[in-house]
This record gives sequence, structure tokens and C-alpha cells, in this order.
Amino acid sequence: MRVSGLLPIILAAAPAVVSARGTLGFSLGDKNADGTCKSTSDYESDFDNLKSLSTLVRTYSGTECDTPQNIIPAAKNKGFKVVLGIWVGAQDKTDMSTNDASFQKDFAALKKAVPGNEDVIEAITVGSETLYRGDLTGPQLHNYISAVAKQFPKVTVGTADSWNKFADGTADDLFTTNTDANPMVTYVLANAFAYWQGTAADKAYQTYFDDMSGAMSHIQKVAGSNADKIRVINGETGWPTDGGSDYEAALAGTKNAEKFWKTGVCGMLAWGVDLFYFEAYDESWKPASVGDNGKAMDEKHWGLFTADRKIKFDTSCPK
Repeated sequence: MRVSGLLPIILAAAPAVVSARGTLGFSLGDKNADGTCKSTSDYESDFDNLKSLSTLVRTYSGTECDTPQNIIPAAKNKGFKVVLGIWVGAQDKTDMSTNDASFQKDFAALKKAVPGNEDVIEAITVGSETLYRGDLTGPQLHNYISAVAKQFPKVTVGTADSWNKFADGTADDLFTTNTDANPMVTYVLANAFAYWQGTAADKAYQTYFDDMSGAMSHIQKVAGSNADKIRVINGETGWPTDGGSDYEAALAGTKNAEKFWKTGVCGMLAWGVDLFYFEAYDESWKPASVGDNGKAMDEKHWGLFTADRKIKFDTSCPK
């Protein structure tokens, strides 16, 4: 991991390149605008629309909408790579065995879908913000990751969680334990949203870089001499466009989303950090929801593209 030279980067809206340019990917939903599950042809249309920007996407579940079975053929046909997800999350936090039920369901689906298709599978993530939600401890999550890695030795296996769970020590076991049973985790997706910290759009890139730096620096510290073996990627970042909801000083809007793209996304890529933008397309099927502040927490308008695949703003990066 390379975290040196970060200070001058976060002080400039368009950082200078200090390493090879990062790779851009997209979070991709598994449902159409009307809430129906995507078919292979739907994913192919998604990929045709994205290919000028990226050929890499990430998904979240192994069973919802039969995602692996539908997306893998599309990826093969269109020259894309896919990060598949295994969901681990307690439905009833008083009964932690529900973690195992969701895990086993998705794990079984991937056992059928992955063999023979490793060429288009970039990685598998076990859990999505399970530490952030408190569904698992670090050692518990490590056990799940190790089981999947043992099953798929030809595929990189890791996890995705909120940046602060990597920065505050919650995930330390993933990087400090390195045994035959639980090898060190080397693929990490750290989610970082300046928006959800209520940061105004013109300062959001500073919060974004600070958060990613915090996660990367802590992992580097606890991993010690093994740090260079760990690949830390920004698993999610983004900004809601017109129609979205505000969060404190973070105001939704297409112009603000473009501003964050130009400063934060372009800057992170220029720094050499791979990232997945949340998200490729609006998910207008999602129900209205309320955040922990009691106000609207809309997730229908986070796409770079509308639900009918029309781009919302210019994605060129400053030179």
C-alpha cells in the first residue's frame, strides 16, 4: 500500500499522479427500474453502455435475482470482469446463527457458478459492511472469508466494509492473523462516502481522501512487513444527483455529484487507488427510506446514469 505523499494530494482538488492510475469500476444493481430481476441480456446492455468508462463491476449477493448465473455469461460475452458477493448478515441480531444461513445460501450458489468461470471473476467479497452493522466480529468474519478462499483457490477472496472499521481496529484480525486455517486477507474494499459524513460538496474530496488514508494507514501499521501484499480498494463512493435527498451540509444534486466526481473520484484515481463508483445506474425501484437522522435517505438517484442508461454529467478528469 502506498500512503506516502497523501498530504499534498488532499490539499489540491486535482492531485498530481504519484503512481500508476487507479482502475475505475462500478457497483451494479441486479434489478431493472421496475423492480424485476435483470437477465443476461439486461446485463449485456448495461455493459455495452459502460464499456467506454470501465469493464469492471461489483455485485453483492449470490442468490438474489440469480445474479451469478445471469451476470457471468454477460461478462464473458462483453469482455467484463465481475466481483461477486456473498452476503453475511444477521436478520435477527439476538440469533447470530442467521449469519450462517445467509452465508450458506450464497456460498452454495457460488459453488455452482464459479468453477470454470474464474477468468471473468475479479474477486469474491464475503460480507458487505458486516463489521459496520455489528453482525460479526473481525475473527468471525475472517473464518467466513477463509472458508470461501479454501473453496475457490483460483479466485481472490476478501471483504468489503466501511472505511472506519478498517481504521479503528475492528478488522485487525484480518491482517494480524496469518495461519493455515485463516490466512491473512489481501483483498479489501473500503467504502468511503464523504456525503454520509455531511460534508459540503466543495470540501468532500478532502474528507474522502482523509477517510481512505485513515483506513490504509492503519492496515499498513498492523500488517507490518506484510502490508505490501494487501490490496486496498475504495469499495464504494458516490453522490446523489437531482431527486436525491440531502444529508446535513451534503446537498444532493447533479452539479454537486459532478463536482465530487471531478475532485474526489478523479483525484483518487490519479493517486493510483482503484475504486468502485456507487453506482452505475439509478435504482428507481428502491422504496423511500428514512436515515438515522430522521430525514429522508433516498437511494434512488445515485447512478452516474439514469435507469434508462443516459449519462448525467461529464466524466472527464482534469489534466
